[in-house]
Amino acid sequence: MASNVSKEFSPAYSWYVVAVLLLAYTVAFIDRSILSLLVEPIKNDLQISDTQISLLAGFAFAIFYSVLGIPIARLADRSKRTAIISIGVALWSVMTAACGLSKTYWQLFLMRIGVGVGEAALSPAAYSMMADYFPTHKLAKAISVYAMGLYGGAGLALLAGSTVVSFVNATKSVSLPFLGTVASWQLTFFAVALPGVVVLALMATVREPDRKSETVTDNNVVLKSHQPLSEIICFLGGHSRIIVAHFGGFMCVGVVVSAFMVWVPEFLRRTHAYDIADAGFIYGTLLLVFGTSGPYAGAWYTEFLRRKGRQDAEMRAAYHGTLCMIPVAVLAPVVTNSTVAIVLLAMLTFALSFPQGLTATILQLVAPNRMRAQVTAIFMFIAVLSGYTIGPASVAIIADYFFRDEASINICLAIVSACLLPIGALFLRSGLEAYGVVIKDLSVDSL
Repeated sequence: MASNVSKEFSPAYSWYVVAVLLLAYTVAFIDRSILSLLVEPIKNDLQISDTQISLLAGFAFAIFYSVLGIPIARLADRSKRTAIISIGVALWSVMTAACGLSKTYWQLFLMRIGVGVGEAALSPAAYSMMADYFPTHKLAKAISVYAMGLYGGAGLALLAGSTVVSFVNATKSVSLPFLGTVASWQLTFFAVALPGVVVLALMATVREPDRKSETVTDNNVVLKSHQPLSEIICFLGGHSRIIVAHFGGFMCVGVVVSAFMVWVPEFLRRTHAYDIADAGFIYGTLLLVFGTSGPYAGAWYTEFLRRKGRQDAEMRAAYHGTLCMIPVAVLAPVVTNSTVAIVLLAMLTFALSFPQGLTATILQLVAPNRMRAQVTAIFMFIAVLSGYTIGPASVAIIADYFFRDEASINICLAIVSACLLPIGALFLRSGLEAYGVVIKDLSVDSL
């Protein structure tokens, strides 16, 4: 695999591109996650249950985000990626604003689907671009910086949303020109859609990188540019141990991440009696501080392992990080002392974010250039759809139909974590040897 960046771009400009993509991902996640802080006003206005809220937060967003990600990624592997990202930004911003126009549950459901469709254009194309801007040994750090947007966006959404919730509690509705009377929670969607305009302006300054020229031989099959789906399937089958370990491990982790991201504000309100605005401020701060530092720490630990001679550094770092998640993910929701719970949440937020950048890095290193976005999109189809659907919904369903008590949400979070994180760790452990062999071969080929 080629490891040199195109001479057209300096390292400084390459990091500028990462900064723009980071901002895009941050804005995307603000639009995606703001709903988690508006649970109560939406439930009251639309007369819906926790389970229905979980479908808005998870399934409605994830279904087309995952399904359309594959054809969009296929386009990204052969077309101009900057244009694809810009179109996606415009679409998800418009659909976020449209969420604020919703008057019924199903209208809001459809608008959330639209947000997912727009955001499906971002990450596969962004990962593919970064793999062409950076050499192999710096890719984990670049993607990990980009991954900070997930937690930074969620944190900013909660911090901004906390202010909005205070306004919602004081003012149930506002009157706007042309729109008439709208609920304050609807106004929130209008506000968080606006930064998309800034992202679009900055994307206009990003230049499309040359795709690194490479011809990869895999199991005696030459993988050339513009692969048909049959060759992608051949690639996945030829690396089945890595793919199963990667997809299974990160899918389990993703379910737990999604569950906590959606339900922690309500957990703090219901279990520890925090006002929802204070709960949003607390968790938003934790996400901004510990969630954004986790991916960078994961990249640093990966580089440390690689200096120690570990060819499987990315997968091993993710495995170690998942092991560390298990005790804090089970304990954080069930401790009775509020201060201890927040400390454990801080540790958990760091642990959950630790392997975030490694998820995509592993795929970008293993997959040939011309199918990177597509392989990433296939992973997102499986892992994101299951994570956003099973994560929030499993907690709500256990609370609604097993315990029949919304106050049990803390126990439900602990149950989901205790069941899935050990399985995820086992999956990742099973792929270490196969991944190390592939990376060693790629390193030899690049010499």
